[in-house]
Amino acid sequence: MSSAIPGVRGLDHVGFTVPDLDQAEEFLVGVLGAVHVYTLGAKRADDDWMQVHIGVDPRTEIREIRFYRLGTGTNLEVFQYDAAGPQAPQPRNSDIGGHHLALYVDDMDAAVAALRERGVEVMGDPTASRQAAEGQRWVYFRSPWGMQFELVSFPGGKAYEVGAPVRLWHPAHPAE
Repeated sequence: MSSAIPGVRGLDHVGFTVPDLDQAEEFLVGVLGAVHVYTLGAKRADDDWMQVHIGVDPRTEIREIRFYRLGTGTNLEVFQYDAAGPQAPQPRNSDIGGHHLALYVDDMDAAVAALRERGVEVMGDPTASRQAAEGQRWVYFRSPWGMQFELVSFPGGKAYEVGAPVRLWHPAHPAE
């Protein structure tokens, strides 16, 4: 008997919080090419709803939430809060809760050049992966609010794919 959640089909969206939704939209739409889909207005509660349902201080308010579609199906839910207390610093990848969003691109060099032309902080030069990920190149970059993103490209596939019964999602074979 499987212990998995019945009916799970995949990732619906990634949610994250930004300090300024207009700045985030300029980056997500203008630099990454996302499409704004819809907006939800403010949410506040006079009870413990925010703490019970979202895990934040009950006095915290959601200023606004915007939803975007990125590329072939990544949905982004972007929050701006009016926090009841001080804000924690952005976690590093090495911190518990650290994270990054990786975007697949067809042409790594053209994508890196486009980011640099727009003044986006690109963290070094693209790196060639080894071992099971051989065939992939990647590089990290930062949003204006410091969140880390990554570009990945492996147009010829990755080494692990040869004979693999399951492959990671890729725009060229999304239905697998």
